[in-house]
Formats: sequence, structure tokens, C-alpha cells
Amino acid sequence: MKIRILIIGLVVLSICSLFVGVSSITPMDLIDYQSEETQIFLISRLPRLVAIILAGAGMSIAGLIMQSLSRNKFVSPTTAGTLDATRLGILVSMLLFANASMLEKMTVAFVFALAGTLLFMQILNRIKFKDAIFIPLVGLMFGNILSSITTFFAYKADVIQNMSAWLQGDFSMMMKGRYELLYISIPVLIIAYLFANRFTVAGMGEDFSKNLGIHYRRIVNFGLILVALITVTVVLTVGMIPFLGLIIPNIVSIFKGDHLEKTLPHTALLGAIFLLLCDMLGRVLIYPYEIPISLMVGVIGSGIFLYLLFRRRAYA
Repeated sequence: MKIRILIIGLVVLSICSLFVGVSSITPMDLIDYQSEETQIFLISRLPRLVAIILAGAGMSIAGLIMQSLSRNKFVSPTTAGTLDATRLGILVSMLLFANASMLEKMTVAFVFALAGTLLFMQILNRIKFKDAIFIPLVGLMFGNILSSITTFFAYKADVIQNMSAWLQGDFSMMMKGRYELLYISIPVLIIAYLFANRFTVAGMGEDFSKNLGIHYRRIVNFGLILVALITVTVVLTVGMIPFLGLIIPNIVSIFKGDHLEKTLPHTALLGAIFLLLCDMLGRVLIYPYEIPISLMVGVIGSGIFLYLLFRRRAYA
């Protein structure tokens, strides 16, 4: 898996994505800056493309960091309760801070996402049976508990429909002025790359890290902060995108190994490519209607997840 091929693939798919949609736009239409097609291109198509690339790269890197720190290939924001904790945090911000700004909602959701992820890691440390499949099952059960709490209070406050509609992963309403929060992912991804070697060492265990002079607990907590920050920005902007942070790092590790500094660029590119493909499929399968990205990634991602499980059994 060469990075040059991934870059070319991302560029080609990005160009195709800009000209796929209900409104027919061709490159020749963009010559007239005042035309309706040009305005749609600048206000809707371009922001949508940027949002897809940032969300795909961000969630994939979040999964890669979690898998490295937990030493489990099936741990991700989907299977560790991070997404569900974020959802609970958003509900709390809606109920207690009804007139809160987006920054305030993000802060509350970030606190809940980080707390949920840290709690899962504590549960992980106390489990003696460390089977690769058992751990994500525990994470899914933990996430379902958080999801049930969220659903209960959402029904009680009569905001369940608002929560469901808002948090369903969807790029169809991604326009200028609604996606800029995702730019937070860019410095986070750069920081993740700079700390990649430390995350790799931390993933080898606490004793190994201490022998190399790495403060294990500090690095783990810092990595989880990056994961929570990426997850919150994506959920608040796009909605829930399941399985992305689970399957992409696994696919990359099959070809490139487990060293974060080497696999991180490939993971970011492949995550963006995969999300672009899913988004384009969702736009053309029932044209002129659109399938939400959360549904497309959920269906395709769950199939890939099952393949990875069977592959692990075959190569155990």
C-alpha cells in the first residue's frame, strides 16, 4: 500500500465527489463566477468535500491511537463507548444549557467523551481475560448502557427526535458556516503524528515504557484527550459515524504493520478515501435521494468487521 497511490486515489475521488449530486454541475459551469452552479459548488460541494476528508482522516486516526494504547485491534470510538459518551454529553448540554453556544456544547461533550473513554480504559485494566474479541464486546455493552441512559432522559425531556435527527451521520446539510469546527482536527492530527513514537512505545506496556523513560500514564491520557477531541468535533458537525475508526487502522496494519509513525499517514488517507466512497455511493444508489453516511458506513463497515474477525480466526 504505497502512499503515492493513496494520494492519487484521494485526488481522483475528490474531483468526482465535487460533481456528483442532485444539481448537475460541470467544470464549464464554474467559469461564470456569478452562476448558480458556481454558488452551489462553493457553498455546498466544496465544504462537503472538506468535511468528508477531515472526518474520515480524524476518526480513523482516533481509532488507530485507541488500538495502540489499548493493545487491542478491535477497540475504537465505536467499541469503547466514546461515541455514546459524546452523545450523552450533547444531551446534557441541551438540557442544562439550552441557550449554550457551540463552543460550550463542545466543551461539555468533550468532558463526557473523555470521561467515558477513561472509564473504559479503567475497566480494561481490571479485566483479566484479555481476549481480542472479548474486550470490544465489553466496550459495546458499556456503550449500550450509556446509550440507554441517554435515550431514557431524551424521552423524558421529549427531545428524542431532535437527538436522533441531529446525531445521525449525514453530509447532505454540510454547507459553508457549518463545517468549520472540523478544522480542529488538523492540529490534532499533526500533534498525533509528532507523538506517534511515544504512542507506539506506550502500546507496548507500562513496564516497557518506563524502561525507555516514557511517562506511560501521561502519554495514555494525552492520547485519549486527542481521541475525545476528534470524536466530539466529528459528532457535533457530522453526526455518528460507526466502525470507521475500527476497520481502517486494521486494514492498514495488515500491509504496513503497527508502527504509528509509518501507518498514521496511510490511515488518514485511507479513512478519507473510504468515507468519500461511501458518501458517493449514498448519493447515487437511490438518486436523487441520499442515503445517510452513518447507514452506508454502518452496513459496509460491519461487513468488513466480520471479515476481520474471520481473518483473525484463520490466522490465529
